[in-house]
Amino acid sequence: MLRVQIMTTSFYDRLTPIQSARGIFDDARYARAPGDWLLAVSDIKGSTQAVAEGRHSDVNFSAAAMIAALTNLCGQIPYQFGGDGASALVPPSDEQRVRRELARVRAFAARDFKLDLRIGLVGVRALEQRGFQVRVGRYEASPGSAYAVFRGGGIEFMEQAVKGRGDDGLAAEAMIADAENDGVPPDLTGLSCRWTPIKAARGSMVSLVIKGADHEEIHRDLAGITGLVSLDAISEKQMEPRWPPKGLVREAKARRGRVPLALMIPVTALITLVAYIFVKNRWNAGRFNANRYVKEVAEGAVDFARTDESLCLVFDCPLDKIDAVKSYLEDRCRRGELKYGLHVSDHAVMTCLVISPEHGQHVHFVDGGDGGYTKAATQLKAQV
Repeated sequence: MLRVQIMTTSFYDRLTPIQSARGIFDDARYARAPGDWLLAVSDIKGSTQAVAEGRHSDVNFSAAAMIAALTNLCGQIPYQFGGDGASALVPPSDEQRVRRELARVRAFAARDFKLDLRIGLVGVRALEQRGFQVRVGRYEASPGSAYAVFRGGGIEFMEQAVKGRGDDGLAAEAMIADAENDGVPPDLTGLSCRWTPIKAARGSMVSLVIKGADHEEIHRDLAGITGLVSLDAISEKQMEPRWPPKGLVREAKARRGRVPLALMIPVTALITLVAYIFVKNRWNAGRFNANRYVKEVAEGAVDFARTDESLCLVFDCPLDKIDAVKSYLEDRCRRGELKYGLHVSDHAVMTCLVISPEHGQHVHFVDGGDGGYTKAATQLKAQV
C-alpha cells in the first residue's frame, strides 16, 4: 500500500479529474502523454471462442490481470479495460520490471485459464514517429478511483499491431519474449470478482462498441432515445454481495503465487466470507465504512471506455427502447457515419481491483453479461 501512495507523482496526477461521464467528450481535458512513457496493450487471442464456451468471466479476469499487475508495480497509472484486453501507460523508469511483469501475466493467463494473452510494450515516441498520438484524460467519478480515456489514434494503432493486423515493425519492437518470464507469479493483489451478476432493473443490459462519428452526439442521442438521465449499468439497489462468490476459484488463482491451488481456495473462502459479512450487514471496522464503500462502488463502476475512434458502453436500457436504439444505430450505419456492434443480456458483471477500500482506492470494471463487449466487438468486426 505504501508504494501505491508514494508513486503517484506523474503527468497523470496533474490532470484535472473528469468527474462526470459526459465530461469525457471534452477533448480539451486530454493531455499528451510524455514521449518517454511506454504503452502496454493486451488482447486475448480466441476470446470470441472462449466467450462462446461460457468462459467470459475468465476472459474479463485475465484482461484485468494486466491492470492489476502494473498498478501494483508502478502505482497509479493511466489504464483502461476493454473486456478481452487492456491498455496502460507506464513510466520509463520501470521499463525492465514492467517487461518482466507483463511476461508473468501472460504466463498466468496461460497456466490458470488456458488463454493466449497477447501483450506488447512500446514507447509513446515510437507511435508519434508513425504519426499517432496518445492523449490521456483522467476520469474520476469517485475520489481515488481514476480511470483513463484515450484519444489520438495511438492505442488502436498499437492494438492492431499486437493482434498481427497492423504495422509489423511496431509489432516486433513491442514484442515481449517468453524468456522475459522468470517464473515468478505476477502480483495480482486486489483483483477479485465477488459481486453477484448485476440484474437489469430497467429491462436489459446493452453492450455497445461504436467506431466513428461524434461520440458526444451519439451519447446524447442515446440518452434522449432511452429517456435516461445517464447511460449507466449499476446502482446501489442492484448490488448484492455473494458468498461463496462465483469467482472464488479465480480469485484464489490470482492470490496463490506458488501455493498449491487446493490450499489457497479455503484461505480465499475465509477471506471473502469475512468481507461478505461486513458488506452484507454494512458493518464498519477501523477506517472501513461499508456504506461508503458500496456507494463508491456504484458511483465509480466503469461501464464505458473511450479510445481514439471507439466508444464502448454498457447500460441498463428500458426494454421498450432497445429496438429504437438498434434502429438509430442501424440508420447511421447505413449512411456510412459509424460502425457498431451491440449485444443484449439480462445482466452485467463486474471485475474488481480493490487496492484500499478504506481510502477509496478501488475500481470496478463492468462488462455486459455473457461476454457483452466481446460479442459486440465481433459484430463490429464483421461490419468493418
